[in-house]
Amino acid sequence: MTLSVKLGAITLSNPIMAASGTFGYAKDAARFIDVSRLGGIVPKTVTKNPRQGNKPPRTVETTAGLLNAIGLDNDGLDEFCEKKAPYLRTLGCPIFVSAAPGSPEECQEFGEKLSTLEGMTAVEMNISCPNVEHRNDWATPEYCAAMTKAMRKYLTLPLSVKLTPNVTSIVDLAKAAEAEGADMISAINTCYGLAIDWRKRKSRIGNGYAGYSGPAIKPIALRCVKQIADAVNIPIIGIGGIANAEDVFDFLVAGASAVQIGTANFYTPDVTVRIIEEMPKIMAQEGINDLSEIIGTLPKI
Repeated sequence: MTLSVKLGAITLSNPIMAASGTFGYAKDAARFIDVSRLGGIVPKTVTKNPRQGNKPPRTVETTAGLLNAIGLDNDGLDEFCEKKAPYLRTLGCPIFVSAAPGSPEECQEFGEKLSTLEGMTAVEMNISCPNVEHRNDWATPEYCAAMTKAMRKYLTLPLSVKLTPNVTSIVDLAKAAEAEGADMISAINTCYGLAIDWRKRKSRIGNGYAGYSGPAIKPIALRCVKQIADAVNIPIIGIGGIANAEDVFDFLVAGASAVQIGTANFYTPDVTVRIIEEMPKIMAQEGINDLSEIIGTLPKI
């Protein structure tokens, strides 16, 4: 029995990855789990220049999820390459750098610097954060195509493009990314949401609107993964509301070759390794020897 999966030319020891924005740079998580057991880690998203992010309050818990408007708070590309990457490459598992160039022109610097950065496995280009000023640009197939084409021109590492669900057709974005050379699709980023304090007549988030994640968005994420799987021929990394092994199998059958765990890391810090340990038990019960036997087996809807 094997948990290993393939993402194009990349082989992961298992399909369980830590999602960007919920795992930091893995230092805090290393107090709770052996991070080398993970299929991969996607550290905090990096922009070209440092960003302070949005004004507080920046997170609000809801009944079945979490709203956040962090706003890509980070120290910038150079700081990541010089200070964050050296630690990440000691962790013993694949590192997918989450990069958010602000324009096709910025892709050159990202591609050239990340291609020569030792110990990085792939790049996940984040063109889907709902909490930044140019979020509307990121929601068009034309912009997706332009960004993917530019990054592909300068990047020698495998490229995954992370897509937003806040569009009429996520399939159009996926097709645009595939056509311009993406090796993978990561889906989905957070859903655009709102929490209000009705007594004060104001949003509970300093930025107003925010990105919604957690168990409540799993059906949306599954729908997106299935639609993308039926439309493209490149691997998919499924993201959205995953909190246990049964969730993982749902995403695999829908068409994802790997998954990322996000919000669940906050309330169950060892959730990733718990899932890794639970999966073989379910596979044995169901007579599954290799995960490739079930990936994408949900009939077209």
